[in-house]
Amino acid sequence: MPEYKHFPLADTAEGLTEADIIAWQVKPGDTVTVNQIVVEVETAKAAVELPIPWAGVVTELLVEPGQTVEVGAPILTIDVDPGGKAAPAPAAAPAAEEPAEEEMKPLVGYGSKAVVTQRRARKGASAPAPVAAAPAPVAVAPAPVAPVAAAKPKGGYVPLAKPPVRKLAKDLGVDLHALTGTADGGVITRDDVQAAANGSAAPAAVQSVVDSGYDPATRERRVPIKGVRKATAAAMVQSAYTAPHVTEFLTIDVTPMMEFREKLKKSREFAGVKVTPLTFAAKAVCLAAKRTPDVNAVWDEAAQEIVYKDYVHLGIAAATPRGLVVPKVRDADAMSLKELAIALTELTDVAREGKTTPAAMLGGTITITNVGVFGVDTGTPIINPGESAILCLGAIKDTPWVVDGEIKVRKVLQLSLSFDHRVVDGQQGSEFLADVGALLADPAVAITY
Repeated sequence: MPEYKHFPLADTAEGLTEADIIAWQVKPGDTVTVNQIVVEVETAKAAVELPIPWAGVVTELLVEPGQTVEVGAPILTIDVDPGGKAAPAPAAAPAAEEPAEEEMKPLVGYGSKAVVTQRRARKGASAPAPVAAAPAPVAVAPAPVAPVAAAKPKGGYVPLAKPPVRKLAKDLGVDLHALTGTADGGVITRDDVQAAANGSAAPAAVQSVVDSGYDPATRERRVPIKGVRKATAAAMVQSAYTAPHVTEFLTIDVTPMMEFREKLKKSREFAGVKVTPLTFAAKAVCLAAKRTPDVNAVWDEAAQEIVYKDYVHLGIAAATPRGLVVPKVRDADAMSLKELAIALTELTDVAREGKTTPAAMLGGTITITNVGVFGVDTGTPIINPGESAILCLGAIKDTPWVVDGEIKVRKVLQLSLSFDHRVVDGQQGSEFLADVGALLADPAVAITY
């Protein structure tokens, strides 16, 4: 007998209540294995690929790409016993009528506890009740009607459409196999079915313009604020209006650092290792933070305490197609220069691919942002919430510089440091920035720390 289960949207990080469906990696009729990636979602922290904890046959995709879904809501139906006798797949239960709580097998990388979340109250509704992350499996009695997974699609193609759209197509006598979906991921919409029933279809170019949010009449494009962009904006506003920011600047000659970098690139130990100015800055921040621990502390408003961290979880601000993310290098202060170089390369590569996990962006103690890669001289960065300082690296440029009384062309870098004046006084902020500058101006100074 077929056994159907609804795969819910998992809570991929503490405190998340919803996520946007980016793209499906499977379609109805596909056979999946345990822990196979089935969908990519975007949370307020990052884009995340979700594995499924069961093996079986996908019978229905319950959510279209681009839609926002609450944690715990079913997004996919799977037949975990495809060899059983055919029976119709159950429809996704409404949120208010979801089955009783059942412990779900843990997803890879998301811990071992069953996810139970609290739904947000809807307008006009009573207080929300706990919702189980995984509805109990539903066994369906044998029936003469075949499930979606057992249907014989034309040419092996199974059209992507939600149940209401399938019903509409059936009522109007429209063959879904003959349609090309205009929604993200090729999903067929109600408009596609209506257009086919009326003997017309929206031109692909027009549909593309509509989907992009562009209005030809106003020559404007509107994009919903959600996901990483929404979370980043909220965090920056909170930080700017709660932590009193102070920013200091320092211009230094980093010619010795750049020369030392060239030596390292030719050395056997650093063969194949990407050493950048950011690598030296990361090491300098870790060393300087030991001498000025205030910059690696945080103001705890609720407890009315300043918390000093005896470790450095170094945040690296990275620009990605989905917005700004700040993944962390854990215990960066315990790493050698080579280990830092390798860790930074891996971190930035993963971030640019949009694969940074939410967990990788939690718990930072101090951050570096590198605007120099965009050719910018300097900036006044906003401190990340939960931290007290952020260092900004500008572009390294050939600049006239006085050396031993003579003007020479040198490699010059501008640094700026923003810090929380509740935790860091001007003296501590200045000493830290001067230490970082000295280490970058002459890497040999590091042996004195």
